[in-house]
Amino acid sequence: MQFVDTNVLLYAVSTDPAERVKAERANAILRGRRLGLSVQVLQEFYVQATRPTRADRLSARQAGDLVTSFTRFAVQDTTVGLVQAAIAAQDRFGLSYWDAAILEAGRMLGCSEVLSEDLSHSQDYDGIVVVNPFA
Repeated sequence: MQFVDTNVLLYAVSTDPAERVKAERANAILRGRRLGLSVQVLQEFYVQATRPTRADRLSARQAGDLVTSFTRFAVQDTTVGLVQAAIAAQDRFGLSYWDAAILEAGRMLGCSEVLSEDLSHSQDYDGIVVVNPFA
């Protein structure tokens, strides 16, 4: 199973001509069936997709409907256990808390890869490998 980071979801809805190739790739990824994400990713997607300064801003309703549609994938809830694991991973790997929470949510879902352009491509974090699908 692959864990999908927020940037994949945002590219999937992008109408920016400069991001056309990334949008196509993101949509191809989302046609997959063995994907996971987390409540954190859904929250980040909603906030960024509706951000007033975003050129192709979505309405609250559009973004909310997409959040609902993304729950067709496995979704890791934010739990005390996840927070504690993220804090430990932050210290162990020298990451931000938020990046560590992405990795640990993927681990909790049993993912072997995290699809993200925000972490180091091909880096192995104790069994979860980061893959930049846009590289």
